[in-house]
Amino acid sequence: MALLVVALLFVALLGACARSPAPVRFHADGSPRTLAEWGVLQSDGTRLRLAGGVLPYDLNTPLFSDYAHKLRTVWMPAGTAAQYRADDSFAFPVGTIISKTFYYPRAGGAAAANAVLKADATPDERIGDGLDLTRVRMIETRLLVRREGGWAALAYVWNDAQTEAVLSRAGASLPLQLVAQDGGGTDFTYQVPDQNQCAGCHASNNTTRAIAPIGAKARHLHRDYAYANGSAPQLQRWQQVGYLTGAPAAAATPRNADWRDGARASLDARARAYLDINCGHCHNARGPADTSGLLLDSSVVSTRQLGICKPPVAAGQGTGDHTFDIVPGQPAQSILVYRMRSLDPGAMMPELGRDLIHEEGVALVSEWIGAQNGRCDSET
Repeated sequence: MALLVVALLFVALLGACARSPAPVRFHADGSPRTLAEWGVLQSDGTRLRLAGGVLPYDLNTPLFSDYAHKLRTVWMPAGTAAQYRADDSFAFPVGTIISKTFYYPRAGGAAAANAVLKADATPDERIGDGLDLTRVRMIETRLLVRREGGWAALAYVWNDAQTEAVLSRAGASLPLQLVAQDGGGTDFTYQVPDQNQCAGCHASNNTTRAIAPIGAKARHLHRDYAYANGSAPQLQRWQQVGYLTGAPAAAATPRNADWRDGARASLDARARAYLDINCGHCHNARGPADTSGLLLDSSVVSTRQLGICKPPVAAGQGTGDHTFDIVPGQPAQSILVYRMRSLDPGAMMPELGRDLIHEEGVALVSEWIGAQNGRCDSET
């Protein structure tokens, strides 16, 4: 009898070990074939769980990606921390792994197999700090990995069973149908970026061309997050778990507006936050679009640099035959709105990351331009 009890205890211990989440595994070089080899996220096809020490986070205003929802996480090796910077991305230690999982709510009902729902994120998508995979369709997970030589970008595409994600160096095109609340559907192609496109977006310094995180800046992260054990200020939580040093008091930390929060933020603050995250990583004084003269990051105060009554540097189809980047009071005559509404690869902005028009974003920027006063010289 005693031997039977010991045997049963041994089997139970083995089962417990089998169920324990594997630790995060940082790869100092190479490109692991599967996401599971990093150990950051674990899926059994029903639940997506975060490994120990993996911290979820969100942004005040996120980048638009064809209405996809995103689960963002960060992990750092024990005993290391990011150094706070007021304006730029934090200085992350070697070994940092930042993940961003793109997913959609399932359309359900009689919708097509490739149908996903256009809807705001809701608490029922979550299980703890992970995801309820019975309610969502995962598309891809992108990693930014801080190695000795700098950041590396890797994209992993999830299989239909949502049990494994495989490295996709060349990117991928996934046909989907976006279903609105009224039942209407729009076919589109979700584009998983290739490695060059990942590097192109994250190389926000046109001189060094070094890859860096876009969202991991104080002004984007200074907000509360609904963790599994309750809501708390994100930057405070980062400090509590040892992931951030050198941060000032909350009152001295910059904060971008939530672009949707018209009750607590001004129209100007919301539009500037939207342009900052969607356009500012290229349209800044050091970015790939620096020669355009149009600067849209949050630090810009010059109305001319913001595009108000500024002619484009180079004429062409990107102007839509309009004369100025922004015409006060006239969004329909502004190049900025034209390019946001375009799906032409030679004119659309942003150039990558979307196959759909962000109607709500266009409406916000149009309202912002419409509220501006003034008149441009030679305005027609």
